[in-house]
Amino acid sequence: QICLSLVKLLFYLAHSPLGSIVLLDFQPRQFVMVDGNLKVTDMDDASTEELPCKEDNDCTLDFPTKSFPLKCSMAGKCEGINEKKNLFNAYRYFFTYLLPHSAPPTLRPLLSDILNATGDLRYGINETLRAFEKVLHLYKSGLYLQKRPLLLKDYISLKGFRTVEGEDYKCWPSYSHLGCLLSIHSAEEAAAICNSQPQCQSFIVTQQRTWTGRPLASFQSSWTDLIPDTNAVVYIKRSASSG
Repeated sequence: QICLSLVKLLFYLAHSPLGSIVLLDFQPRQFVMVDGNLKVTDMDDASTEELPCKEDNDCTLDFPTKSFPLKCSMAGKCEGINEKKNLFNAYRYFFTYLLPHSAPPTLRPLLSDILNATGDLRYGINETLRAFEKVLHLYKSGLYLQKRPLLLKDYISLKGFRTVEGEDYKCWPSYSHLGCLLSIHSAEEAAAICNSQPQCQSFIVTQQRTWTGRPLASFQSSWTDLIPDTNAVVYIKRSASSG
């Protein structure tokens, strides 16, 4: 969510009515999340000026660990330097820390491609935004799910119930520090997750939704102490409930 929101912001800056805008003081502390969207808190160090040049050799974009040769345009400006500077800063301050983690295994290669392409500046902001939107579509639609045996048949479902909330086993990347709370595309995916965790005996699909509209499921090591909840469905392993 943070990376996608940042890319949308940089897309706007690259195509703004004022021209391509570069953030000269590009640091994580210059951004804040507002209603799920990343905002710039300080525009004092923004500029629309692009580096003037006479030849390509005048257009080297330097960073502490990398340098990139750019083209000198017919207008005597270093072509795309503002856009590329913003994008590489997004890569080194945000993408490298956030993209490699938490994604479903089948989506990680696509995120690695984005990471590598922006790290080498092979992608511009347009290509980067399209790549992010493709990943988001696959994630929201469930198209990333690999075909696997149907596992939900191995569970008993009880609508209108949930277990008493309390501390349980933990997993990564959980939305709760007290237990294992994950977003899912469907109850079938939740069953596959539960089967992959030795401690899991049941899971509850709630009405809570993430920013992508996916429901949250709580995975638990027991299924006792059920209480009524019209907005929840608890799924219990048949092997666990046989007694």
